[in-house]
Amino acid sequence: MYVPEKFRVDDIDVLHNTMRQIGAAAVVGQGPDGIVATHVPIELDTETGAEGVIRCHLARPNPHADAIAAGAELLLIFQGPQGYVTPSWYPSKHRTGMAVPTWNYIAIHAYGTAKTVDDPDWLKAHLAALTDHFESPYAVPWKLEDAPDGFIDGMCRAIVGIEVEITRLEGKWKLNQNKTATDAFGVVNGLRAEGGDANNAMADLVLEANGSQPLTG
Repeated sequence: MYVPEKFRVDDIDVLHNTMRQIGAAAVVGQGPDGIVATHVPIELDTETGAEGVIRCHLARPNPHADAIAAGAELLLIFQGPQGYVTPSWYPSKHRTGMAVPTWNYIAIHAYGTAKTVDDPDWLKAHLAALTDHFESPYAVPWKLEDAPDGFIDGMCRAIVGIEVEITRLEGKWKLNQNKTATDAFGVVNGLRAEGGDANNAMADLVLEANGSQPLTG
């Protein structure tokens, strides 16, 4: 991933926390007929390995699983908040006209060599961890034990576990850090005026990336 220094995020805690918040990744690797990608929810274990371990699972008929068994490097892409930025939000555009649209986004690329896992106990532990993470906001979280006897065993027979030890992490927070503080604050004002949860969340990210108090002069 091309990451200019202004947009680079190297703090591993920030990267790990953001990966957990996003919760899913596109797993990209070499398949039998060329490059293949599979979109999956992920479990992140930060206690294992130097940069952590990602666990996920694929449907057993998915040919991607056979390609992973060969031990080739995988890329997992985490796509965070994103959105369009009109140049009309930049005060400098109204003074000079020298501005163009852009796209703000957060992206993390995790690289590693994976292995497939076909152990029912591993799969159940993985599914339990995955479920506990995503069910945690609910007042009455669903548990594996809520399913009828034998049902989860049947589901496990239909999937293949994937474990990726992370060897490299790249983080890109493209949030107008290449603009003046005045133009960055113009983006914040524009997003706030548009309204909505997604725009307000992006405005918060732009503020954080450019300092909580951008200049307005």
